[in-house]
Amino acid sequence: MAPLLYEVEDGLAIITLNRPDQMNATSPAMRALLIEATYRAETDDAVRAVLIRGAGAHFMAGGDLREFRERMEHDPDAHRRGAEARALDVHLAILRLVRMPKPVVAAVQGAVAGMGASIMMAADIAIAADDAYVALAFTRIGLAGDCGATFHLPRLVGERRALELMLLGERIDARRAADIGLVTRIVPRADLADESEAIARCLAAGATVGLGLAKRLVRGAHAASLEEQLLHEAAAAARCAATDDHHEGVAAFLDRRAPRFEGR
Repeated sequence: MAPLLYEVEDGLAIITLNRPDQMNATSPAMRALLIEATYRAETDDAVRAVLIRGAGAHFMAGGDLREFRERMEHDPDAHRRGAEARALDVHLAILRLVRMPKPVVAAVQGAVAGMGASIMMAADIAIAADDAYVALAFTRIGLAGDCGATFHLPRLVGERRALELMLLGERIDARRAADIGLVTRIVPRADLADESEAIARCLAAGATVGLGLAKRLVRGAHAASLEEQLLHEAAAAARCAATDDHHEGVAAFLDRRAPRFEGR
């Protein structure tokens, strides 16, 4: 059974973490396939939105600690020497999720821990089942955080709360995750698949250029002054104005009908 599945249908790329018997904990094969899947989703013009989900009862429990122990017992020096390279490799997947000019939706349930929490935070929209719980428990196994956790967490919840979550590593439930801004909305567990896919398919049918530029503008706003952001918005307006989807959107609004966007 492949540890990660990738499929594209009607403009939506679906990435499924597929080690349900191990709570979708990462393995070398899963990490390699995730890097490949995010590359395909970013570079394929037929993909207009991405949905990331986990098979089974959990989204992702983080790293597979049995793999960690095996490496440490077999060759502890190699484990230490390879830590940076392993992190840098999988960080490519996080970077692609954030920078791709397409909306990314994460559907999470059960355990959302370690790298799983980092993937969720890298997504543009996070839909959580009511049984989801988030654990940024890196420090509980002697680590400091990776896969963008220390970048996204303070931006989502503020520095003080980010320090609490990272340093204590405590589990928080879906309700608190929503209250502090870690997830977009909560749905009943039985509705997670349908609700998240409906949102992702709505985005895949949207005005792709406008959605991508809106994502870039919001993602980059923290690093820009007001004057710089206004210039970025003006440039985005010019680019959007030249798209077929902009013309279709205006026509559909005036004709009182649903728009038929084609992603260009």
